[in-house]
Amino acid sequence: MLKGAPNQRLAYLPTAVTEPLAECLVAFANGDGGLIVLGLDENGRPTETIWEEEAEAALQEAAALCRPPVPTQWQAVETPSGALVGIRVPRSTELHALADGRVLIRRGARNQPLTGDELRKLANSKNTAEFEIESVPGARPDDLNREIIRDYLERRELRGGGRAASTAELLYEIGATDREGNPTTIGILLFGRKPQMFFPQSGVVFVKFPGTEPRGEDGGIGYGRRDEIGGSLARIVERAWNVIFEEMRVGATVNNLEREELLEYPRFAVREALVNAIAHRDYRIRGRRIEIRMYADRLEIISPGGLPGYMTLNNLVEEHFSRNPRLVSGLFQWGYIEELGLGIDQMIEEMVQAGHPPPEFKATPHLFTVTLHNKRDRAPSPKWTRSMNERQTRALTYVREQGSITNREYQKLCPDVSAETLRLDLVDLVNRNVLLKIGSKKGTHYILK
Repeated sequence: MLKGAPNQRLAYLPTAVTEPLAECLVAFANGDGGLIVLGLDENGRPTETIWEEEAEAALQEAAALCRPPVPTQWQAVETPSGALVGIRVPRSTELHALADGRVLIRRGARNQPLTGDELRKLANSKNTAEFEIESVPGARPDDLNREIIRDYLERRELRGGGRAASTAELLYEIGATDREGNPTTIGILLFGRKPQMFFPQSGVVFVKFPGTEPRGEDGGIGYGRRDEIGGSLARIVERAWNVIFEEMRVGATVNNLEREELLEYPRFAVREALVNAIAHRDYRIRGRRIEIRMYADRLEIISPGGLPGYMTLNNLVEEHFSRNPRLVSGLFQWGYIEELGLGIDQMIEEMVQAGHPPPEFKATPHLFTVTLHNKRDRAPSPKWTRSMNERQTRALTYVREQGSITNREYQKLCPDVSAETLRLDLVDLVNRNVLLKIGSKKGTHYILK
């Protein structure tokens, strides 16, 4: 008995019957691909032995019912209960239909027909699916960063991806290069030395506003902080997360006499929204980057491109469809995406458990926005804390516990931050009358004012 019930990427068929097999082929090819197992009932229990000749004949007849034909790979597997046949169906760049004209998609454990707007959206996404593996004009093998590729290979192997026969062959296999070794779109985005030179739209812009409107502290047009984040996509994920984390307010609660750090937003919810934006944005749209907007009461992540394929706001939690399947696979191998289809569920759960409303999703034809609202009941923050970053909060906690802090002690708290940045943090707290500077030179230390 196999583990796992039938789902969006797994189907069990008790016999090698042509029509149900053809329906599964079309539904999987139109979605994210999947595995069909012949010889199991819907509960994963063996039904009857499936002979190889029988499976091959049924597969040929089923393929003849698909327009255009669906490419597959199949293999017979001997089990104690008899022989099973596994059929692997890859995601297709084409739109497939049955001979009777039905276009099917996999929803949960069922194959269902598409009509109207859903069908038009899926057809449009199929027409653009080749963008990931298009060769990038002017890009050469030297434009790929070998250090980033080595990091990817190491992490891929740790996640069970297996050791590649050669780096060049693997890069071609995952769509990062063409047969001549020149980088493709996905190759530049994942492994490029300077991806923004070829795709300026692939960066991220972070802006923090001190209030609840896009205005500066004086009420005019402006912001408290603005960062432009570039590099390969895996590096963008980490850098963007670090910037958001630095600017999140940090509180504390006591649980079983232990002090626990309380972040403004749950870590998982923020990282999931960030990674989803980077993984699923439409990289064909030029002139607009992903935008992260932090306000006093909410965090907005705005991604260019509407919902892909047949996805809608109504099926966002239950369904899964990747605009950029190779990019998603790359981020999965890096460890940024843990399990397909479960992230939105957990985002909602984490936000609610932290005392916030569920995430808010908004879709237009050209933009997708995730908003995390911060409405946990708590005492209003003093005015001087509203734009305080995570490092400064950590310094104040240290001062409350130890009575004072020196520059050297602050550097130990934040070892990855430059000494000049930390010095400016402390100067800022002094200027806001939060800390009092005592002494000079090596004897300088800071206490609460």
